[in-house]
Amino acid sequence: MHERGHGPWGYRWQNEMKHGWRGRPQGGDGWSEMWSEWWRGPAPRAERGNVRYLVLDAIGEQARHGYEIIQHIADKCGGAYKPSPGVIYPTLQMLEELGHARAVPRGERKVYEITDEGRNDLAEHADDVADLYARFRDDTWDPRGDDIASVMNRVGRVLKTFKHGAKRGRLRPSVLKRAIAILDEALTKLEALLEDDAP
Repeated sequence: MHERGHGPWGYRWQNEMKHGWRGRPQGGDGWSEMWSEWWRGPAPRAERGNVRYLVLDAIGEQARHGYEIIQHIADKCGGAYKPSPGVIYPTLQMLEELGHARAVPRGERKVYEITDEGRNDLAEHADDVADLYARFRDDTWDPRGDDIASVMNRVGRVLKTFKHGAKRGRLRPSVLKRAIAILDEALTKLEALLEDDAP
């Protein structure tokens, strides 16, 4: 006889729910974050050759250091794309070598400002910059993100409920049969709702 809460179901759910799918610890809004990433898929990215124009656009407004450039780009595209330091700093070095940007001291930090050559290059690719930011904004689901996170949070609560039942040794065949019936009824209603063409 299995010890209470440590049958096959107990071991399985305790392991999965403690460590999370893909090894994620579950806590706070961990479920909504996990499902949000699944829903969104990979974050949109700029092709390496186009990052230089986003950088020129950022320093064309005012001199900035590397992390200010990163934050400016992220803010301007609504968080849909945030370049890493490993992308920005080599790009700044390349722009310096091309003569399109130069480093100047600001207090104890070094900031980058655009040169005349850089402004000319940026002007020639202004449409590319606008298209990139438009694509980033179109690819994000932020306007409905909170609602989707709420739905997925409830999906997570279903799994947490099973975890709690497993710990208490409540996942007996009769209970599982009733749980399946409840889930089937809910799924039938959801499928009908999501297949409905009405707004």
